[in-house]
Amino acid sequence: MPRRSFELPPTHRSLICVALPGLAISSEHGQLTAEGLEGFYRGGRRLLSRCRIRVAGREPLAVQARMVSADRARFVGTVRAAPDAGPDPDVVVERIRHADGTERITLHSSAARPLRLPLEVALGTDLAELGAVAAGNPGRELPATVHDSGMRWSSPTGNTVVTATPPPTDALASAGLLRWEFDLPPGGTRTVELRVRGDGTGIGRTAGHTAVRPLAAARAQGDDPRVGPLLRTCIDDLQALLVRDPTHPSDVYLAAGAPWRCGPAPAEALAAARMALPLGTRLAGSTLRALSRTQVTQPGRDFGSLPGPMRHMGAGLPPSSTGIEATLLFPVLLAEARRWGLAEPEVTELLPAAERCLRWLRAATYEGPYVPDPGPGGPLRCETQAHAHRAAVLGADLLDAYGRPGGAELRQWAKELRHRFREDFWVDDRGGGRPAAARTADGRPIPHLGSGVAHLLDTGLLGAGSCAPGLLDKVQTEQLARLLGGPGLDSGWGLRTLGVKEVSYNPFGHRAGAVRVQETAVAVAGLAVAGYEKEAASLLGGVLAAAEAFGYRLPEMYAGEQRVEGGAPLPHPAACRPAAVAAAAGVHLLATLAGIRPDVPAGTVTLSPVRGAPLGEIGLTGLRVAEHTFSVRVSRLGLAMVEEAADVLQLGV
Repeated sequence: MPRRSFELPPTHRSLICVALPGLAISSEHGQLTAEGLEGFYRGGRRLLSRCRIRVAGREPLAVQARMVSADRARFVGTVRAAPDAGPDPDVVVERIRHADGTERITLHSSAARPLRLPLEVALGTDLAELGAVAAGNPGRELPATVHDSGMRWSSPTGNTVVTATPPPTDALASAGLLRWEFDLPPGGTRTVELRVRGDGTGIGRTAGHTAVRPLAAARAQGDDPRVGPLLRTCIDDLQALLVRDPTHPSDVYLAAGAPWRCGPAPAEALAAARMALPLGTRLAGSTLRALSRTQVTQPGRDFGSLPGPMRHMGAGLPPSSTGIEATLLFPVLLAEARRWGLAEPEVTELLPAAERCLRWLRAATYEGPYVPDPGPGGPLRCETQAHAHRAAVLGADLLDAYGRPGGAELRQWAKELRHRFREDFWVDDRGGGRPAAARTADGRPIPHLGSGVAHLLDTGLLGAGSCAPGLLDKVQTEQLARLLGGPGLDSGWGLRTLGVKEVSYNPFGHRAGAVRVQETAVAVAGLAVAGYEKEAASLLGGVLAAAEAFGYRLPEMYAGEQRVEGGAPLPHPAACRPAAVAAAAGVHLLATLAGIRPDVPAGTVTLSPVRGAPLGEIGLTGLRVAEHTFSVRVSRLGLAMVEEAADVLQLGV
């Protein structure tokens, strides 16, 4: 059947190598057959869709496929080449595939006598855009021509050249076929390297391979053996998702995820950079600079806002504006990056853009205390008010620090918002009440219980290691913690986006029941800060178990089905993996265990670890505070100790 226009091809079983703008998407057998999304991509165009090999006239039997790193996969197959080999394979075929457009094919012989092995590589491409491939309309495969030591394909939109080292013995353009004859002695190896390039240009450097890494190469170790590979993989995925600002290539930011969202996504880029602050402030600074150039500076209703696409919010609510979320995240990231050690000249440069964001916030609430989303007349979303309140409190602190006006007005508005929110957004019920997911324009509460309420606990970092006040009072916070840790939202694998008892619940619904790693991490950190460590530990343990099942490459979401003994999390077939907010959430989860709260302008860092030490002893080394190496260890008793830090920092109380 033809694919419906809104239906994406599944990617949950694909091996996706990422080094943006390059991608290599493969199935588990390692052959590129032009089926589905398979192929090498660069800048959203499929440069090579077919790369099938035959050794001694037959395709290797696939025995293993695994990711070696974020940008590289290894495929292993076997061939029985000698006529008297019996049931044991005597040739191993190894393929190392890189996102940068290279593939190395190596034949290893274990035969008892010399072998003459023909190697054939059949190549082809349609030079289709990723969107067309995803829609099932890639177009016809293009005719090839022999070019130097490989093949070339051309179309009105571009061209692709594949070169081979060593040059092939034969090349047949009509079949896109390259052929070699190799003599392998016992124990011998032979290697062929293919290089794919488009539009007559070389590979070029990816954003993740710069002279100065924007992310520290931190490491984790401890009683739980999973923390090391989780942090290593998360950092690897973040590096792979870095893209350059096209107008200012020295600035990089994070794409939302592969394969679907490799372009700008302001809200996700800011959220991921914020959660990745323990790895340094360079990513935060470059992300803020890149997005400040997109800010609306013309007079009008949108003055000060950041553009962003609409986001589907599930049944019962219209789409929300990610531009509003990004506008409210901008001053928060700048304020917190300053606490982590962003250089004063950078803060000063970015302060006017943050001020414009805060002016937009006050203009959006001119007629009332709440921010409508996606605009005037729209619903009043719970999480949008949480973002707005955090922006006001941290923004006021930032303005005061630089002697700028407006701080007192923002604090007064935030105070009024807290008072009104506790009355207007709290829905009483026999279970103790809950925050409303939203209120309609006419004031009617929408009482859906979902993961968006976790943002109410994410209040933001102020000076001296203190956290900003939240929208809920103490009793309401306690009830919210009970709900987040209850079976309705805690799936055992993480936090569901919608409670199981809600009418619209769907374990695969991306806003209706699936687990989103970002919001789970927000909930864990918020619960830990509020003192609800049992609930935080349960959610943390669920995500860590899911990470292990996914080979530590966390997808942006997965099914919210209840965890059972011996079970495994169900992948979402359309989820991005890797995803920036999921990878950054892994960093955020581990940093939460140590409770690192720096105040570099004051020369202090405060540690507030999770006292219950849910993962036992854990050490985090190679983090960055004040742009110097920072290492911390949390004991099995929940006591934290700084092992390495900048000389200018003192341990706060």
